[in-house]
Amino acid sequence: MRRPAHTLVIMRPHHTMQPDTRQPAVEPANKPDNDSLDMNLDMNTDAQPINAQPEAQPQRTGRVRRLKTRVTHYFATRSVRYLAGFFAVLLGAVILLLPSPYVIEMPGPTQDVLGKVSEGEVIAISGDGVTIHKDSGKLLLVTVSASGVPGYTITNAQAVWGWANPQVEVTPREAVVPVGQTADEYQQEVDNDMSGSQQSASEVGLAYAKQHADELGIDAATLDNAKVEMHVDEIGGPSAGMMYTLGLIDKLTPAEESGGNVIAGTGTIDAKGKVGAIGGIRLKMLGAKRDGATWFLAPESNCDEVVGHVPEGLRDVKVATLDEAYQALVAIGKGQGDTLPHCEA
Repeated sequence: MRRPAHTLVIMRPHHTMQPDTRQPAVEPANKPDNDSLDMNLDMNTDAQPINAQPEAQPQRTGRVRRLKTRVTHYFATRSVRYLAGFFAVLLGAVILLLPSPYVIEMPGPTQDVLGKVSEGEVIAISGDGVTIHKDSGKLLLVTVSASGVPGYTITNAQAVWGWANPQVEVTPREAVVPVGQTADEYQQEVDNDMSGSQQSASEVGLAYAKQHADELGIDAATLDNAKVEMHVDEIGGPSAGMMYTLGLIDKLTPAEESGGNVIAGTGTIDAKGKVGAIGGIRLKMLGAKRDGATWFLAPESNCDEVVGHVPEGLRDVKVATLDEAYQALVAIGKGQGDTLPHCEA
């Protein structure tokens, strides 16, 4: 649509108005008519109304460009940061989920050797003339739950959790099991240790009962026909030997050795009745306290690990032989436990 001709005002230089004394100019014969002028005006696209403000387009364009640049830079840098953060988090998650070369150990379940399991009595004694006696107390064998051993792989996340937990110990796997040991080999080893522990406990316990039959109130002749079977629920290793032996003797004697107390303990037992050192005793004491024990029989050879780690409310008693362990059991049952020796620095 053509712009109306009367909106256009041609700007002239400003002068002071003087009376015009000049002769009227002769109008050129070829003066353009109005239609020609309108056509020329339409083609003049740069013309503006006299009242229009001078354009600030270059200035506005510069500001817009700067703003656009800043916005683009802001989001570009933010995108890089966020992307880097995302990949860092993703990488961390992947690392945490990878298999860990560590073993984590924590307090495991306890088991009353005077009690029962799904297969029957933990210590089942049979034979002609053999009399079994009950005890109102408990003798707890204690365990450590281990993960990260062959067949029970853990992740790095679990290892980190273990380092942050004061009731968990984290150890390089090679310090716990031989390098290259398979899951089947590991399971066979712990099963063999448990079987050996039970066998030693049966032999040593019966031998001790025969040797001290008169003072224990046992008919020694009946023990010649005694047969002992031991049952456990998914427990392996040799460290229950001493407690199995004490449980066997307790069940053969008419006396109630425990005096109704909950007494826990750990330690291997050899053919001569010597109580040997075991691993994880700090964690085992925590498990004993958790499950209600107030007394803990500890191998004398483990005293360096016992001192400073006995939970509040649990009293340790150091023992080096089966006889010391049995006499400690009797003393506790009689209320004389405070006279017993304990581990010292």
